[in-house]
Amino acid sequence: MELQDPKMNGALPRGAVDYRQEREGFLPSHSPAPGRKPTQFMDFEGKTSFGMSVFNLSNAIMGSGILGLAYAMAHTGVLFFLALLLCIALLSSYSIHLLLTCAGVVGIRAYEQLGQRALGPAGKVVVAAVICLHNVGAMSSYLFIIKSELPLVIGTFLDMDPEYLGYTSGLSLTCMLFFLISVIYKKFQLGCVIGHNETAVESKGPSSLPTQGLNTSCEAQMFTADSQMFYTVPIMAFAFVCHPEVLPIYTELCRPSKRRMQAVANVSIGAMFCMYALTATFGYLTFYSSVEAEMLHMYSQQDLLILCVRLAVLLAVTLTVPVVLFPIRRALQQLLFPSKAFSWPRHVAIALILLVLVNVLVICVPTIRDIFGVIGSTSAPSLIFILPSVFYLRIVPSEVEPLYSWPKIQALCFGVLGVLFMAISLGFMFANWATGQSHVSGH
Repeated sequence: MELQDPKMNGALPRGAVDYRQEREGFLPSHSPAPGRKPTQFMDFEGKTSFGMSVFNLSNAIMGSGILGLAYAMAHTGVLFFLALLLCIALLSSYSIHLLLTCAGVVGIRAYEQLGQRALGPAGKVVVAAVICLHNVGAMSSYLFIIKSELPLVIGTFLDMDPEYLGYTSGLSLTCMLFFLISVIYKKFQLGCVIGHNETAVESKGPSSLPTQGLNTSCEAQMFTADSQMFYTVPIMAFAFVCHPEVLPIYTELCRPSKRRMQAVANVSIGAMFCMYALTATFGYLTFYSSVEAEMLHMYSQQDLLILCVRLAVLLAVTLTVPVVLFPIRRALQQLLFPSKAFSWPRHVAIALILLVLVNVLVICVPTIRDIFGVIGSTSAPSLIFILPSVFYLRIVPSEVEPLYSWPKIQALCFGVLGVLFMAISLGFMFANWATGQSHVSGH
């Protein structure tokens, strides 16, 4: 059964909204037009302000990827890195534009449901699997940070060498801001430090600061290239993924419209671009080419400020693990038990199995850079580039945008770019692993 729109001669699919209204920037959020069945979100009026929506989306963007950006800059150069980071930020904003357009066409506010609408049941399975993979990677990076930093913190408190392994999202963002401020401060305090091995030598004086010395390599490179530069774009892509959270935040937005939500996305991405650029620049200008993929490892274990930073980062990632676990568990339940009622034993079992598997993965992975690289080369381009372009090409009707129109050609090129990015990044990473170059410089 199709629903007739009194403003159009043709028929609209069930649950569709008037695309012309969305193109004008207005999302119907109150009473539907006569003769039309209301979509799920039209009966709900969001209460979240613009500023709080920016905060929520910024927190969705912010993650452990910030720790690897200085490493990425060390292998590309300052100017090349900033140019790449700006490109990823602009492409992420365009990707969100595609998602919002698709949501306006079909009245759907969930990433998985867009997959089902575009590609049928198989599309929902693919999208759920990609989201699950990405969140497993995110949770692995958080637990890897805990594995790396917790022994150092405990060792500092116990004054011994570490020889063992060790719900509020707003607090996580605050902790990362503290991390950024500390990185900038330490750059001016430490000046030009020696390489990693020398930096680890602690001063036994009252200041407990690392021993300083001249380093002939303390020269910033504007452009550079080596075998590790192919981790750079995956790390950046990993750091900007927020797309599964965009549509839920759109639903909660007060006076929702495509234009207003796009503004939320642009402000959030712009703020994170500035934060990422500052963190990478000052981290790189502190340690230059010796910086590691997990930048906190470069600082002295006895430094009181860095101890506080480690505690803040540990707190942030520990509180974020349950938040990341939720969408993984939800996706698995939708894939494996779509028609089953809620069950506490199944709920707990899925969580325990996931935690065990992720912890085994974290123990086996040698560096956090490999987690950034793999997830940034697989799920990140899928969520940013490939899936939004496929949604746009499949969902936006040809009556509105013909197949050979410029917007659809742009979307097609955007998806092809994502496929190329995935293939090239994975190819070079596998080549590095095969030749053993991934362990260059002891990273």
